[in-house]
Amino acid sequence: MPDQKSTFLRDLFLRNKRDLFNYLRRRVGPDDASDLLQETFVRALRRDDYQAVADPPAFLQQIAINLTRDFVRRRKVEANCLTFGELPEDAPSQEASPGARLEADEKSRLLREAVDALPPRCREAFVLYISAKLPPSEIAKRLGISTNMAQKHVRLAFQRCRAALD
Repeated sequence: MPDQKSTFLRDLFLRNKRDLFNYLRRRVGPDDASDLLQETFVRALRRDDYQAVADPPAFLQQIAINLTRDFVRRRKVEANCLTFGELPEDAPSQEASPGARLEADEKSRLLREAVDALPPRCREAFVLYISAKLPPSEIAKRLGISTNMAQKHVRLAFQRCRAALD
């Protein structure tokens, strides 16, 4: 019965969410802990034979441990592969044709609108990255956030800017 499973998992969630969240927060930080907590319960919901689980809190803990391992492993790969480099200087020269300058002006306008539409903290991190040429670690210190979150903000800003130009 889906009702019985829902009730069982809801009660399990209410009894264990604080402990699991505290565990996840210690392992991955407060920014990502709530996402992993949610994913823990999503995975528990997907299990069809939930009644066969002998120790449901231990089962949830093991899911959280596995998710944490995957998360940390993914972050290490991202840190090795994802680097924030310098932006290319594509400003048109004075010798450029009027069409090229008009196109550059249009791109500039689209980029300004995309940056203005960013969430405030994301915009602040992006401006520090672009204008002050600060690395994500320094941005994190200035904004009082984790380096991970600073990288997420900058990455989101770049994605939105690229999308605005497409």
